Amino acid sequence: MALKRIIPCLLLRDNGLVKTVKFKKSTYIGDPINAVKIFNEKEVDELIFLDIDATKNKNPPPYELIQDIATECFMPFCYGGGITSIEQIRQIIASGAEKVAINSSAFKNPELIRQAAKIFGSSTIVIAIDYKKSLFGKQQVYIEGGKKSTGKDPIDYALEMERLGAGELFLNSIENDGVMNGYDIEMLRKVTDAVSIPVIVCGGAGDNDDFKEAFTEGNASAVAAGSVFVFQGKKRGVLISYPSTTDIKNILD
Repeated sequence: MALKRIIPCLLLRDNGLVKTVKFKKSTYIGDPINAVKIFNEKEVDELIFLDIDATKNKNPPPYELIQDIATECFMPFCYGGGITSIEQIRQIIASGAEKVAINSSAFKNPELIRQAAKIFGSSTIVIAIDYKKSLFGKQQVYIEGGKKSTGKDPIDYALEMERLGAGELFLNSIENDGVMNGYDIEMLRKVTDAVSIPVIVCGGAGDNDDFKEAFTEGNASAVAAGSVFVFQGKKRGVLISYPSTTDIKNILD
């Protein structure tokens, strides 16, 4: 069984770091390489980098930045954002990322997932599932930065991606993004009960208790978060942090 992980999720925009609230209203955080250096010192398990404008702007992956991150990074990391082809995945891996996260293209071109899993191995392919309630109150998967509904139920979609060969799921609540009021444990549990591959939960973490709940009540394989690792205090001053060794032990016990 894979070790449980606590993963900072860092959002890229114009090669800088930002943090959003409900996929809107972004706040500039700083330089990604500086953040990596700090997380190195804190002995972080893993990092996830997501370029939030790549699909909208039809930008290719920032290979030079990925190489710079890989040069500095002591831990495994995953890159996601605007990935549309096998060749892009190949270059991202060659640039130093261990995994790729795919969102919009997984829905638009499912065959890409099947091919990528065969070529690079399932463990390399992470499917990012962004979801929220539709106008009719049903939870649905959204793509293109949370702007376009697929009409897909998150649980059914998770099973579909597992069948295509995905090795891991990144389950992200749009409505909880940046709010810091806790994860959507109900949806997390439904997805982890349905699939047999690891599930990373994201969206809503505000403290260590939220991490613990996701592991114990939601059966998450990993927890990911942004705000709790980059903000401090009610005024949300920028300060990069990570749980101490003692805190991690308490979270995982």
